[in-house]
Amino acid sequence: MWISTTSAPANQSDRRRDTPVLAGVDLQSEHKRRQIAFVLTLNSARRTRPPSDPERRDRLPSALVADQAWQGDACSLVEAFRAGQRSPVEELEATFAAIDASALNAFSHLDREPALLAAGAADVGLPFGGVPIGVKQLDTVAGWPSTEASVPLAGGIASSTSTMVQRARDLGGAVLAGQTTASEFGGVNLTRTVLHGTTRNPWQLDRTPGGSSGGSAAAVAGGLLTLATGGDGGGSIRIPAGFCGLVGLKATFGRIPRSPQAKYGNLTVSVGCLARSVRDTARWFDVCNGHDPRDPLSLPRVEGWERGLGTLGEQLRGLRVAVVERWGNATVSPPMWELLSAAAEELIATTGLRRVDGIDAGLPRMGAAWSISGMIEIAAQLGERYPDCADDLTPEIRHGLEATAGKYSAEARARIERRRMEVNEAMARIFDPVDGVDLVITASNPDVAFAADGPLPDTFGGVAAGAGNNGKLTFPANLHGNPAISIPAGELDGLPIGLQVIGRHFTEPLLLELALLVEHNRPWPLTAPSELVGS
Repeated sequence: MWISTTSAPANQSDRRRDTPVLAGVDLQSEHKRRQIAFVLTLNSARRTRPPSDPERRDRLPSALVADQAWQGDACSLVEAFRAGQRSPVEELEATFAAIDASALNAFSHLDREPALLAAGAADVGLPFGGVPIGVKQLDTVAGWPSTEASVPLAGGIASSTSTMVQRARDLGGAVLAGQTTASEFGGVNLTRTVLHGTTRNPWQLDRTPGGSSGGSAAAVAGGLLTLATGGDGGGSIRIPAGFCGLVGLKATFGRIPRSPQAKYGNLTVSVGCLARSVRDTARWFDVCNGHDPRDPLSLPRVEGWERGLGTLGEQLRGLRVAVVERWGNATVSPPMWELLSAAAEELIATTGLRRVDGIDAGLPRMGAAWSISGMIEIAAQLGERYPDCADDLTPEIRHGLEATAGKYSAEARARIERRRMEVNEAMARIFDPVDGVDLVITASNPDVAFAADGPLPDTFGGVAAGAGNNGKLTFPANLHGNPAISIPAGELDGLPIGLQVIGRHFTEPLLLELALLVEHNRPWPLTAPSELVGS
């Protein structure tokens, strides 16, 4: 979820362990009320949604193959359930078969028997009724492993289910198939751990899907299931989405609660999903957003995410936009930026946005101070196990703990808060309603996906910039709490690239509208080509 700016050599084992099964969680009365509301509004949302691109439909003949996991998006899978074209049990069995045959190493735990029972009882009238989903390893499900993807915490079992996952299951009707792999403590933007080995990008198996939501991205892009949870504390939804050709929305801070037992840390983490389509993302937020008193910083509920798609074109026209290559002081691969810049210009022309050049988009440097604060959280979770457990940690986490040991103090805390204030002031200036812009367009990543086993790259399109360059493009929206979305924008060297659009707080519907226009004008493959995924 947050991303370390340090790098270390990689030398990982593939140790694994047996894992227990899910314990049930009762529905709450408020959840029942909202289930009824979702059913009443679903048909309206489907009527107002723009039609799917016909060429895109033509690319998905395999979506109706009974013994193959669904290759379309989650919304089309629900439609297939309702039409009787396949059943939730058939889909779940196909999902498990695909996972068992996969070379991606995208899952750390499967909950087969409870999931099959849930699929058999699924209500396909719900927004995600019967859809198998993956749950990121850092999201809790009662009775499932709770390890932070770290060997020292192996054997831990979650005592509660996260609010987002509970809403997806109980309000949305989703079936929790299993736990997707993540980077250790969410602390680096590749998914390779001592506990679970290396997770691979379905576009090229020797490349990383990113992190920390790498298993979720690999599973969705790799055709294993249509939807999976993610969390973004420094880019951990947008980075994997960009590397794997998916839609990845980091919402305004607090949009989906992080309860129960919410821990705020750096105040940067937003939770959401990795999805194949814009409408899947919108429907996810329809189901999962809204205040929970156990997370007092969570935002009030907003309705109509999916229903509003395709209706905001006039609101986009005339919005001021800056196209910024070196956002967050990042270095971006020149060949990749050439493609992304062209995609940005096409989006601006299509939507009637007004490009503004000459905006001062400079931002204070925050990485080192922020990393110190993040490492303090990890040290607290490890407790007395550290430093004896150092050899069981991933190289990046071990190196980060060693590099920041003894550096956290009252003075360091004050420096962190001062840097945060400076970032807030700079972001407020950039997005000022009078003198600033409404949107910033930049890259999601500094280059295409790098080696699956690491280490973090220090050169990007032939330009040396150091390992600390990884994540600079995504940090600012986390630090200020802005919504930001990664939109598939083509390929370079056979790997997906992502265009990142950042907006003011609370403007997620505008970002989804922009993504929808890209989706219809430049439709992307919903999954990696099947011949590339391997088995």
